[in-house]
Amino acid sequence: MAARAAEADRSLAADRIAEAIEATVTSPAVLRDLTAALQPGPQVLFAGAPAVVGRLVRELIARGSQLPLPRCASCGGSHRPLVRSGEVGLCPRCRAKELAEPCGGCGERRPVIARDPEGSPRCWRCCDRPRRRCGICGREGFIARRARGDQPDICNSCFQPPPATCSICGRERPCWFVSVGRPICASCSPRKSVPCAHCGKRRPPTARWSEGPVCEPCYRAARGRRGVCVGCGAERGLVSPPGPDAKLCCDCAGLAPLARCRDCGVEDRPYHDGRCVHCVLAERARALLTGPGEYITAQLTPLYEALVAARQPFSALNWLRSGAGSAILADLAAAKLDISHETLDGHPRRQAADYLRQVLVANGVLHERNEPLARTERWVRQVVKNIGRREDRRMVNAYATWVVLRRLRRRADAGEVIRTRHAKNCTNAAIRLLGWLDARGCRLADLGQGDLDEWLGAKYPSSYDVRDFLNWAARRKFAPTLQVPLLARNQGTVLDDDARWAVVERLLRDDNLDLTDRAAGCLLLLFGQPLSRIVAITVDQIVSRETEIHLRLGRDEIPLPEPLCELVTRLAATGRRYVGIGSPPSTPWLFPGLLPGQPLTAARLGDRLARFGIDARAARRSALIHLAAHLPAPVLAEMLNIAPGTAVQWVKASGGDWSNYAAMIAREHDRGL
Repeated sequence: MAARAAEADRSLAADRIAEAIEATVTSPAVLRDLTAALQPGPQVLFAGAPAVVGRLVRELIARGSQLPLPRCASCGGSHRPLVRSGEVGLCPRCRAKELAEPCGGCGERRPVIARDPEGSPRCWRCCDRPRRRCGICGREGFIARRARGDQPDICNSCFQPPPATCSICGRERPCWFVSVGRPICASCSPRKSVPCAHCGKRRPPTARWSEGPVCEPCYRAARGRRGVCVGCGAERGLVSPPGPDAKLCCDCAGLAPLARCRDCGVEDRPYHDGRCVHCVLAERARALLTGPGEYITAQLTPLYEALVAARQPFSALNWLRSGAGSAILADLAAAKLDISHETLDGHPRRQAADYLRQVLVANGVLHERNEPLARTERWVRQVVKNIGRREDRRMVNAYATWVVLRRLRRRADAGEVIRTRHAKNCTNAAIRLLGWLDARGCRLADLGQGDLDEWLGAKYPSSYDVRDFLNWAARRKFAPTLQVPLLARNQGTVLDDDARWAVVERLLRDDNLDLTDRAAGCLLLLFGQPLSRIVAITVDQIVSRETEIHLRLGRDEIPLPEPLCELVTRLAATGRRYVGIGSPPSTPWLFPGLLPGQPLTAARLGDRLARFGIDARAARRSALIHLAAHLPAPVLAEMLNIAPGTAVQWVKASGGDWSNYAAMIAREHDRGL
């Protein structure tokens, strides 16, 4: 053995080789195996296999040898003992893949785990394993870990791998391969992708049915597909033929019966302990909302019903388990915190508290308040507190309180939608101007027109919003009357008419697009509605008139042509696919958002439409110019709910001239038309 090692590495001293051999040979059996393994020659040391040779090579390397570290010839890994395969060494996993055979059960080429009585190979999935009673759950099943010492048998469902830090995502989670120093959690574990028998996409299979492997989205869709079976007439889970056209239950189709929830008895995918996800969601929501009296109060009962009826029960369970808002909700239900807006305003987890506020308001637990106005009031208090000079702080506070916020409150009382961006721009412009004057050692009363022009030229375009503050200051005799010029309005680009109709055609015909995007995009491209009005459309604005569907945007109702009529009707009937956790079962909005009780925001809708290459502003200009070229200004204003002056401007932009419109109407009236 020493001679073989010396032949492989002549630079290593003989005493070092002897020390390495002595450290490797720990028993007569090891000596016998090592001697047999080195018989072919010194090239065995370069392969590093079998395992006893690999241990000798590592001992030699530790004593200064230049031999290469034993690595798998297939995957390159060096963390496992190698098995000899011809002239090279392979790790056990790669060796098992090399010896894989087509399984006699599933037909896939996999490592052979066992063979049936006829000698046919079986993979780990298809081999017959003994079933024993689990020492944790008490049910009979396949055992993942056999009993050892005082630990009982553990079945596949109850077995949990040891916790460790995942080497891929870095999170502390139950991980596999901990013993070899490469822990991987279940989420990061690689899974083999195969073509799904339903959708045809290559995805990891969730189940293997008679038609073949089924991916997770198709599996969920299939298990949630319920209806009246054409065979037995009962309302069951429909499984045959596979896909959305299924009409038969498993009994009528002659297939294996589907699992049933042990609580409600519905054929559904077991989620936990033999129960479906809806029953588990109801139990956990009840546990979270149960108060000190061991019952759910009448105030929180509507919220419980909304959580149980969630369209996405899996997302609702995740929110109940790990959402920051659910922890606040638990304190409210346990009477540790008062259920009030003031409590949520002062909570350190502001974002979670704001979302929970929307949930409580949407379900009638809290009274509704104007959140944009409340947020603006908090913002004003914060920015005013940060102003250094006391005189400036008092002036900005008076301006923000009696002009900016008063204007917003008046609009809120009138039921109008509040836009807070302009209010914040005006306040920030006043703060910047006063700060600029303070740096120059001047006061607002000393501001001259030349100074103002200098400041406007060096600052941002939003600085021109200081006009509102200066007008207020001049009326209160805090500053002289000054002029802030108006900035020229940028007319922007216009979408090409052919491109607009091409996008409309795609939105109307492509069933693969989301229904929300199709309907909202058509309302933008055909009727020129701004995104802020599209998201504010309610279901009540859709009116059925005999065989036609009308949409009320202004005073008049607009008949919707097909197939837009069908899109809007279907969206009103089914709603959006994804809504926020805790949303009530019904909503007045045609485009509900992820905040419960609130519509989709205009910014989010703009982002969604941008994925199809739709610039909302350019598309709206194109639609309005097209409509203005074919309609008189009064009709355009009443139909689209825009100001008469704005309608006239669009008519002029389109090249139309309806100056004689009133006279023409009068002549037709005189003729009795």
